[in-house]
Amino acid sequence: MRNLDKYLSLLNGEVDGLLLTSRYSRHYGAEFDISEGVAIVSRKGCRYFTDSRYIESAEKGIKGFEVLGINQFTGFIQRINDAIVDFGISKLGYEENYLTVAELHNYEKNLKAELTPFNKEINGFRGVKEEWELDLMRKAQAIADKAFSEILGRIKVGMTELELQAELIYLLYKNGAMGLSFDPIVVSGPNTSLPHGVAGERKIQEGDFVTMDFGVLYHGYCSDMTRTVAVGYATEEMKKVYDTVLQAQLAGIAASKAGVVGKEIDAAARKVITDAGYGEYFGHGYGHSLGLEIHEAPNPNPGNPNPMPLGAVASAEPGIYLPGKFGVRIEDTCVYLEDGIEILTRSPKELIVIGV
Repeated sequence: MRNLDKYLSLLNGEVDGLLLTSRYSRHYGAEFDISEGVAIVSRKGCRYFTDSRYIESAEKGIKGFEVLGINQFTGFIQRINDAIVDFGISKLGYEENYLTVAELHNYEKNLKAELTPFNKEINGFRGVKEEWELDLMRKAQAIADKAFSEILGRIKVGMTELELQAELIYLLYKNGAMGLSFDPIVVSGPNTSLPHGVAGERKIQEGDFVTMDFGVLYHGYCSDMTRTVAVGYATEEMKKVYDTVLQAQLAGIAASKAGVVGKEIDAAARKVITDAGYGEYFGHGYGHSLGLEIHEAPNPNPGNPNPMPLGAVASAEPGIYLPGKFGVRIEDTCVYLEDGIEILTRSPKELIVIGV
């Protein structure tokens, strides 16, 4: 089923048109990524509007939409209103989560249709991936895995976190990344206790943990992984914490399959960490969905009382963070199947100690 057909299935009376303003929904419906534009979906026709910087690419790559340009004389508002009139649209569903207040006020003031908040419905399809989407995510993860295998040989005592981050980004692009899923997290030593720490001038030392959380875009789809490695040696406490996180992740993975409630998957991993005495040091959820965005829904975390659907893609990333000392996180990306999960991340998870 085409993604555009999924959007058309929403036009059942509550709205008779969709206004796609976010890059993600436009990409999903057109199955092609243009950074700037607006699209209209209706049963009588679908149009995609962009400017001269992207018009040639749009005309060649976009499926299922009539592509029209905008310029200083004919802007988005006029193009949208023309479509509203031509297609007889009276109620237009929009993505309230992606509009600024100013943008919404502009649309409300100038469009010739009633606007209806419709973000949940428009984005609801993305929680379940088609096989072609999974193939893109497998490729994105393979790029990240290859970069990880190569970065291990570049971690050296005395290099800064920023230098290591630069090496990692280079390897991601060298191996085929079309972009980054997010700014990589590269931290060392006591900075690894910061789940979303920012690389700085700190120099890597013998006896450090180094945590690297990163992912790439491949034709718009994300990968996401985290590995924590030791430099030179790991103390007994470091080994204990690492093994606890690994066992927690394995427990979460064992509990994961389509139909299992999100918070129950989180609980399976969290119990391991709590029983080991580190419960207060695991402050975030077990995982999050990803796809066109690095954080999507549904999520295997404490706030989700609903079953994970067949074909969902989500991270598995428990962690323990001891303030001022060190932290450990291990993250894989997983596809939810009827009888378990497919783990897209292929990098080893056993503790790696980098020689010095």
